[in-house]
Amino acid sequence: MLEKIVIANRGEIALRILRACRELGIKTVAVHSTADRDLKHVRLADESVCIGPPQSGQSYLNIPAIISAAEVTGAVAIHPGYGFLAENADFAERVERSGFIFIGPRPETIRLMGDKVSAINAMREAGIPCVPGSDGPLGDDDDENLRIAAEIGYPVIIKASGGGGGRGMRVVYSEDQLLSAIAMTRSEARTAFGNSTVYMEKFLDNPRHIEVQVLADGQGNVIHLGERDCSMQRRHQKVIEESPAPGISEEERQRIGELCVEACRRLDYRSAGTFEFLYQDGQFYFIEMNTRIQVEHPVTEMVTGIDLVREQLLIAAGQPLRYKQSDVRIQGHAIECRINAEDPHTFIPSPGKVEEFHAPGGAGIRVESHLYSGYHVPPYYDSMVGKLIAHGDTRESAIARIRMALSELVIEGIKTNVPLLQEIMADTNFQRGGTNIHYLEKKLGIT
Repeated sequence: MLEKIVIANRGEIALRILRACRELGIKTVAVHSTADRDLKHVRLADESVCIGPPQSGQSYLNIPAIISAAEVTGAVAIHPGYGFLAENADFAERVERSGFIFIGPRPETIRLMGDKVSAINAMREAGIPCVPGSDGPLGDDDDENLRIAAEIGYPVIIKASGGGGGRGMRVVYSEDQLLSAIAMTRSEARTAFGNSTVYMEKFLDNPRHIEVQVLADGQGNVIHLGERDCSMQRRHQKVIEESPAPGISEEERQRIGELCVEACRRLDYRSAGTFEFLYQDGQFYFIEMNTRIQVEHPVTEMVTGIDLVREQLLIAAGQPLRYKQSDVRIQGHAIECRINAEDPHTFIPSPGKVEEFHAPGGAGIRVESHLYSGYHVPPYYDSMVGKLIAHGDTRESAIARIRMALSELVIEGIKTNVPLLQEIMADTNFQRGGTNIHYLEKKLGIT
């Protein structure tokens, strides 16, 4: 078993990793910025190391500082969580070259799947259905790019190969917009990602966002753990996730799950990962693979009973996967709400002191948060401050439980998006299930 690990992250995911480590008897090292010295996991860790000032580039993205923290504390492994360096192949490579275990996929896998063009090509070779597109990067030949778009059919979407988080993409509805959209996306991609490569895909007008959770040990053993519906989002940022996805049949679940498992075997995949798809008219279309643990992993844990972070740690310790596909059973329904420190109407971040915090409880309720009364939410990082998850025998019971939990949740001193989440849970179309990725933006009038 791993003796000691560095948790190279912050907030609720860092606390989640710490708790999994404690359960397994693994000692923990919390690395933190000067702004995060009072985070709950920093207080609870066996050791802590300050790695820089509040700015992420000088702390949580500071690779030498994180590796130095592992060296001086005698850690044997580093868990990146999600965000920051979690999908940075160079970081994973540096970790392994420095003699530490990277708790995640191999660097070459992260690099392959981090580039959307190479990822799509790899998925096509593995038999995964993909969105019709340019089948590679767009060149500088304007006539050829116009031809490709005409062949795909408008509307099309221009995407940055190195993009993510909803950035580096532009929808084009007509030929006269295409060339300027390509130029603008290239410029944006060069500035944001240091990579100006862009590609083109068909823009689906009524898709849902469905993703498949996988777990692999890098020794040939792979399972899928069903799917999640993450369609309730704004500006490409997820707000609510649930499992199983409404309206997806058992046959569809098994078919797409088996394809993802086979793709993992071809990739020699290791650790937790997620295949993300657009789903429309009964068809799945691959968009990207996240080579890390996801924010929404708790909904999968709630319906399968499998602790994904614990399994990540065991796999990193060299243990073979403890589950076979026949062991995976989807039981009941789980819904997760992301709790953000932001104005529920303008979405402007709301840092500040948490005057009072009270977590809800009751049957089937799970709270993942680093908040506590007196904690100061800093202005330097993502606004998500917690996740509220509810599980029930049916989707209806899960919705009823999370509505009750939202009404019990107390966060005073800062603004949160709880009123918006309550509005969504009361929405007739959401309750019916199967809304597309554009639904929330249209509801809020921000399209």
